[in-house]
Amino acid sequence: MQELIYKNQREVNRDLLAGVLGLPKWWWCVVGFLLLVIIAGLTAYAYEVNKGVGVAGLNRPVLWGAYITNFVFWIGISHAGIMISAILRLTQAEWRRPVTRAAEVMTLFSLVAALSNIMFHVGRPWRLFWVYPYDFSRGIFMNVRSPFVWDPSAVMTYLIGSSLFVFVALIPDLAVVRDRATGKYAPKIYSVLCLGWRGTPRQWRLQAIACILLSALVLPVFVSVHSIVSWDFAVAIGVEGWHSTIFAPYFIIGAIHSGVSAVAMIMALIVWMWKVDEYIRPDHFDAIGRLLIVVATTWFFFFFIEWVFALYTLEPPELALRELQIFGLNNPYSWLFLLFLLTSFFIPVPMWLFKSVRRSPMWMFITTVLVNIGMWLERFLIIIPGLARRTPFTFDWGSYHPSIIEILIVAETFAFVSLGMIIFAKVFPLIPLFDVKEGMVFRDEIKIGRRSVPASIRETP
Repeated sequence: MQELIYKNQREVNRDLLAGVLGLPKWWWCVVGFLLLVIIAGLTAYAYEVNKGVGVAGLNRPVLWGAYITNFVFWIGISHAGIMISAILRLTQAEWRRPVTRAAEVMTLFSLVAALSNIMFHVGRPWRLFWVYPYDFSRGIFMNVRSPFVWDPSAVMTYLIGSSLFVFVALIPDLAVVRDRATGKYAPKIYSVLCLGWRGTPRQWRLQAIACILLSALVLPVFVSVHSIVSWDFAVAIGVEGWHSTIFAPYFIIGAIHSGVSAVAMIMALIVWMWKVDEYIRPDHFDAIGRLLIVVATTWFFFFFIEWVFALYTLEPPELALRELQIFGLNNPYSWLFLLFLLTSFFIPVPMWLFKSVRRSPMWMFITTVLVNIGMWLERFLIIIPGLARRTPFTFDWGSYHPSIIEILIVAETFAFVSLGMIIFAKVFPLIPLFDVKEGMVFRDEIKIGRRSVPASIRETP
């Protein structure tokens, strides 16, 4: 890193535990607003359960709508934790240190939000046998060859692995909070959570090995989760426009694009809300901006290839779907398609080419918000036009317009993830103390010619 801030351990503990041991002035206002949004969403869901899914905008043949779009979106956001934490940990990227935990925590809450959308989509949630292979009410087994059966296995494995990842990395920091917490119960609770951590060399060695092993073991799950989600679409018999062999890598790189953008957005919010600009520096935004340029360009390549695959064969179903997506002045999908392209690639990527934009928290926040708007629209444009296209032997036809019920429930998932991260930051340090301290220990400056260059010194095994 080009901007090195040296602090002793006492100063690091004081700065990064301020939000845990104290309470920012804005905390109750933000929490109250998010709770109101969640209550509104849950009220809308209770109304849907009482009246049936007919209160949503779902209609034949568009039986998948905003709920499934939101499910795919949050699964994509959840890839941020593994991309930022696991992969960059294995590659020993120094700039990852202040942002790993925020990315990992966002993974957990995003997965829970994604799973909740399945429940919202099901008309009878009490008969939700999505996780179980046997339908007791009808006495039949599910089709185990369907990706809808693989989904819960992959997502639950991902959720369990990510939870272990967060907890193992959190143990040393819990011991620091334990020694500084006040009150009757807080020290006891933190003492139980830190599992008797004393910071011995053996404990540090085991913790480091566990983090590396979990980083390596969760990578196959990282690839499989969104691949299986893409197969939900690719193997659907009735929608020919989804029959694409490029869907698995296309969905994965799209998930990384939206997930890493969400991490950059969270970085800016952490800097503004918790005043930790001495730890998340402009260099960190510059590094993630460079990463986003590569990820966004790779995603756009797969997006282009997906269209080439669709148009090269000149199959009527594919041509009809693409025409529905992009043509027609009175066609709402064409305007959404244009907005999707501008917000996901053509506005943010040229801006990221400028160093002044990459080093600005405000501009990185704005551009990454645009990216996630575009990536949500991308999932919407894959699902809705594919189902809405007129096909033979479909005699009951209707259009799809999201209802206020769906909008409130979708807003509830965003409020849930935001509230979860804010409450987590109040109970646990959102920036890993031990990781920041370790980075400061490894920092040094080496002389190359007449210049002193910052470096990270490591012992070779």
